[in-house]
Amino acid sequence: MAGTPQYIRNLNENLIMDALIAQGSMSRADISRQTGLSKPTVSSAVEHLIERNLVKETGRADNAQGRKAMLIQFNETAYYVCGIDIGATRIRIALSDLNGQIIAYATYPPIDPDQYVQSNSVIAQSSGEAGVEGGHETSVPSEAPVLRLLHSYVDQLLQNNHLLWSDLRCIGFGIPGVVLPVSGKISRIVDPLAGMEQNFSRDALARAFPCDIMLDNDVNLAALGEYRKGAAMNSPLFVFLSIGAGTGAGIMVQGHLLHGLGGLTGEVAEMRMQDGRRLEDVLSADGLMRLAKQRYLNGPLSSDMQPEDIFAATRSGEAWAIEIIQEYSQMIAWALRQISTLLAPELVVLGGGIGGNGDVLLPLLRKAVAEHFPVQPQLICSDLGERAVVTGAVQVALQHTLMELKQGTPEE
Repeated sequence: MAGTPQYIRNLNENLIMDALIAQGSMSRADISRQTGLSKPTVSSAVEHLIERNLVKETGRADNAQGRKAMLIQFNETAYYVCGIDIGATRIRIALSDLNGQIIAYATYPPIDPDQYVQSNSVIAQSSGEAGVEGGHETSVPSEAPVLRLLHSYVDQLLQNNHLLWSDLRCIGFGIPGVVLPVSGKISRIVDPLAGMEQNFSRDALARAFPCDIMLDNDVNLAALGEYRKGAAMNSPLFVFLSIGAGTGAGIMVQGHLLHGLGGLTGEVAEMRMQDGRRLEDVLSADGLMRLAKQRYLNGPLSSDMQPEDIFAATRSGEAWAIEIIQEYSQMIAWALRQISTLLAPELVVLGGGIGGNGDVLLPLLRKAVAEHFPVQPQLICSDLGERAVVTGAVQVALQHTLMELKQGTPEE
């Protein structure tokens, strides 16, 4: 409650933690000057933070004269957070300390829905199982094999870094579908994962993992990743447009993601082209391949050709591939024009498996922007590439964890 000693102590400790995170190592006197808190207050707060393992003493300062002051530093290894990108073509997992430094990263094959989708009757058979394996706590619902698989991936990452589940405070999940903000349920998941909505709901994930869970749309998290660590750092208004197995947009305004009614902000997949086709049906990887086959029914396309082969042929100067990409980029430009006219972003970041081919697409799109757009944002490509979503997942888990740690401990 505001005004209580506990509340005041939390405020003071939060000021000190923020100063140490921003400035690095400081003496108690430096902290006092930086925060405006009295030296006795700083000393008391620092001692309590040391007890909570959130700050640590790192040795004496290297000052030339007088008694060398003891330096205090935020303890970035007090706890850890994790980010998981459940992609249609790959699972990516990153482990991070409390400074947002990724200390471990691993990729795994995509999830096969045919192997893991289960009926509601099977799901209802068991409420879960718990135990200890190899010194690691487990809490994995037996009704969700896909969650046991993800749990095993995280468990192995923890073991490889000599950590326990008790060291992990939060996992952020990036889901290729619409995440309902209040309930945490999933809808409109990307086709390769159709049928797995219930497995990836917030409630199901919370039952499967013994830590806090944060959940958001993958493209939203990619936008957050680019804002925090990538191409759009500190941009006041930008759009991350992801083009790959699906199509989506993440929109950030003044450092905040827009979610909108039902979490549907940025669902550009549902936009309609001039001929009535859904944007995702046109711009997705499948859409690009349909366009290529329509234009070259008897041409150089083999049955196993993929979008990356068309981009490679474009880079090699092959005329058929150049024609396909030129037509394809015109459709991207149409979508960008609608988005830019409505939002007037200063920046648009392209990402995803197809959008990441900036060396091919950006010159064509920048030409269209200069010639035909009433609002002309800067167009760039993702800095983080395939790590954009997992970086954003780490960031949302980190934000949540720091907020929880700043709530302090209950007054004894």
